[in-house]
Amino acid sequence: MNQYNPNKHHRRSIRLQGYDYSQAGLYFVTLVCQDRAQLFGNIKDGIMYLNEFGQIAAGEWLHTQEVRNNVVLHEFVVMPNHIHGIIEIQYPKESSNIVGAFKSPSQTIGAIVRGYKIATIKRIKELGSKGENSKSEDSKSEDSKGELQFATTATTATTREVIKSLDYKIWQRNYYEHIIRDEKAYINISNYIIENPLNWEEDQLTTP
Repeated sequence: MNQYNPNKHHRRSIRLQGYDYSQAGLYFVTLVCQDRAQLFGNIKDGIMYLNEFGQIAAGEWLHTQEVRNNVVLHEFVVMPNHIHGIIEIQYPKESSNIVGAFKSPSQTIGAIVRGYKIATIKRIKELGSKGENSKSEDSKSEDSKGELQFATTATTATTREVIKSLDYKIWQRNYYEHIIRDEKAYINISNYIIENPLNWEEDQLTTP
């Protein structure tokens, strides 16, 4: 599998023309931070250390399957400046037995991504408004439940200033997605996601 390079691919859509993105299936998606800014923490010795904003990014990703009962999340990773994940749509919301039925765009991968982006921006903006030394109660509760399988790190003042300079528009407008068509592709992509922190230094060195 070719490794995803956000510098090369973030503006190029590989969506299939006419493909129904609300139908059941597995999708590999990547969301990249605006200007590829490293907002979510840092990587040391192959381990991703999430800051407060990274905890929000991970927590809202997990929350996706709580608010969408036909969605299951598989492997995912929050990286310093992007997130990779596998989304499974188990079944369309609308019945396929109704001829000519209106298909709501709210069930598409695009809508799931938009909802996630909106939720993370809202939470991060709320955290930012509480002051540089505060930590949201939501992030604390997520940590205590052990839902986020990441190490944590403090948020630096520089990161907060970068986010403010972006006016909290932390995500690039577009996103990358790929339809997972078979088991081999699923295994390759899953391993790529799991090993992403280990390959961070190499990716940084080879990024033009």
